[in-house]
Amino acid sequence: MSNFGDLQSLASSITAVTSPFRNYLTDLYEKYRKLNDGAVADYIPELALAKPEWFGICVVTKDGQVFEVGDCDKLFTIQSISKAFVFGLALEDHGREYVNSKVSVEPTGEAFNAIVLDEATNRPYNPMVNAGAIATADLIEGENGTERLKRLLEMFKRYTGREHDINVPVFLSEKATGFRNRAMAYLMRNFGMISDKIDETLDLYFQQCSILVNAKDLAMLAATLANGGVNPVTGERAIDERYVQDVISVMLTCGMYDASGEWCYRVGMPAKSGVGGGITAVVPGKLGIGTFSPLLDAKGNSVRGIKVCQDLSQDFGLHLFNVAKSERDLQQWIAGGNGINDW
Repeated sequence: MSNFGDLQSLASSITAVTSPFRNYLTDLYEKYRKLNDGAVADYIPELALAKPEWFGICVVTKDGQVFEVGDCDKLFTIQSISKAFVFGLALEDHGREYVNSKVSVEPTGEAFNAIVLDEATNRPYNPMVNAGAIATADLIEGENGTERLKRLLEMFKRYTGREHDINVPVFLSEKATGFRNRAMAYLMRNFGMISDKIDETLDLYFQQCSILVNAKDLAMLAATLANGGVNPVTGERAIDERYVQDVISVMLTCGMYDASGEWCYRVGMPAKSGVGGGITAVVPGKLGIGTFSPLLDAKGNSVRGIKVCQDLSQDFGLHLFNVAKSERDLQQWIAGGNGINDW
């Protein structure tokens, strides 16, 4: 090792292996890996190929420690989880007020693919439903579709620290079956909520949903937001700090489809789910969580992923509005019980 950064990285790796927190995650994995409730998404033909037994849990702390259990390297498509981060890029491109003039931030209580707009303003309700995400994608700057996609991929690289590919069969499958999304786009075009680049924007939206990630990537995405927009491993800024609160606020209120109120009540973490089976959850100032299991409940959220996040929230007092001191000091668990990290 040639410098302090390398030594610090090695120390974090050793801690992640020896920490009792890793044992806790292993127990959590064993607790839920045989839970077979739910079903694999099949409304996009390629998604139906996922295996129900796939399951991974990853946690990344704000100082870059990584804890992985299960199928954390298994690649799957990011789907709706991309919406939160594309929203962040749109904010950087245009600013809060302009973006809000095109996309509201109100929960809907409707299904994620509902063809519905706010009756008073004609805006889609929020960036986390399909209509809002299409409007958000339309705001991404670039001279053409290729440049706009390149900017999205570069953004995700800043968050995760690695390059990402598009799953072309999933993209083509979504494009071929995306009739509701096309209906939403034309409806929003009628009200001036998106530009006339409808086909280009829809392709961009389908491509962003088809980006390949794994559970570790989802934890790193969340940890970067938890760290004020700076990747805790690479040190690279992924999003302007002033827009982090915008992204995680909408994740908290709208990120779990029409189960967001229940999630906020029981788990209390800003989070975003996707029908590929992923959940990314942020504990601001502390850590990021990424889970992967393709078995979904009726709302489109990962059954095992919800259980994992519920246990983490309850066992370590991670609910945003938990005013009582947690019985377990998570930082002491992570550090092996010596309490050297600030919490």
